[in-house]
Amino acid sequence: MKCLALFLFALSAVALTQNAPPPGSVTVPITVDHNRVTVDVDLPLPDGTNLRIRGWVDNGNPGLELSRRAATLLGLKVSCGDKECSAPPPREIMIGAMRISLAAVKEAKIPLRSPTAASVAFPGMSAEINLPSTLLRNYDVLINFPGHEFTLAPPGTLKFNGSKTKAIVNAETGLIQIPSQIEKKKYNLALDVGASISLLAPDLFDSLAAAHPAWPHMTGAIGPANMWGRDAELNQKLMRIDRIQYGPLFLTNVPAAELPKDDMAFFEKRAGIATAGLIGADVLANYRVGLDYAHSTVYFDIGRLSNFPAFDIIGLILRPEDDAGFTVLGIADFDGEPAVPKVHAGDHLLAIDGIGIPGKTLGQVLLMLGGEPGKERRLTIGREDKQINTSATLRHFLGEVQDESASKGKKD
Repeated sequence: MKCLALFLFALSAVALTQNAPPPGSVTVPITVDHNRVTVDVDLPLPDGTNLRIRGWVDNGNPGLELSRRAATLLGLKVSCGDKECSAPPPREIMIGAMRISLAAVKEAKIPLRSPTAASVAFPGMSAEINLPSTLLRNYDVLINFPGHEFTLAPPGTLKFNGSKTKAIVNAETGLIQIPSQIEKKKYNLALDVGASISLLAPDLFDSLAAAHPAWPHMTGAIGPANMWGRDAELNQKLMRIDRIQYGPLFLTNVPAAELPKDDMAFFEKRAGIATAGLIGADVLANYRVGLDYAHSTVYFDIGRLSNFPAFDIIGLILRPEDDAGFTVLGIADFDGEPAVPKVHAGDHLLAIDGIGIPGKTLGQVLLMLGGEPGKERRLTIGREDKQINTSATLRHFLGEVQDESASKGKKD
């Protein structure tokens, strides 16, 4: 029995060794807020202490961005032009026990301090720094959405699981494109875990909408499409796409927003190759996504089967403000009528069911506005110098794609 026990102990030790993270790696918990992944990041201050802030895992952006508050505490020299500010980056950051050098980063973008421009790094988010593609490409990366974990490891050391696909990785920026198919036509679609919804090029979006008028569609960036509260979101088109083959994945009922033309030109120039848009984190929420930059390979490991009713919501399009408040940018239509008739564009959303929202993230507010269709929420609105209380009904926007061939068969 003693020998058997020693044998079993040895086997368990081998198993633990095989499953242990590689040397030099780090795994930290994540928060998924508005489909965006954030982690704790420590910045070394001039006095020898560390400043802990939230970092946004944004592999779809090659540039480093930092809040003005953090830049000030770090003692960085900020210089500004007419449209943006920049500063030398911090020398390093820490995630868990891992020190990450920023020596190769040329500059950090700092928000303008202006009455007409955002002075926070990422409006509506808790993050004060991002982890861009130019930083992530130096590591093996695992974003475990179901397990709420983020792993960084030296390149070539992390064991990935799941279905894999060869990716096109921009050597300069680290941006990733995945060979894809829609309606039997081939496209490149970026992988962007920093985006809260998938986005399609306007020409492709419009051609799909024209070919499939029965696919659910609407105007107005509600729910996960309400990313920043920019003016363009008021008239942004949304649609559910029946099927997208994304590398090894066969995605169905994919909600997507139309990427504005100006944004598309910038996006494609930065990608460095022809691209038709991107797949966002909302579609990937059931997966452990492995980024093997060293071998230009991406892994998708299914971790759960869940449906997130992100479009069962009060139809407000919100703009997060610098003062941590929220302005109503617009109201989406539902069945041809404003979904929230007693709320006006320009109103300030103050509370939901008696709970104040200033200081919350956009993701937290949208969760409070979501729920079971037909239920009501009590909204407290600020309009000029008055507070107005009203109720709003949750609607089921952007329903599922129906089988078009079955529908045609029934009509015949």
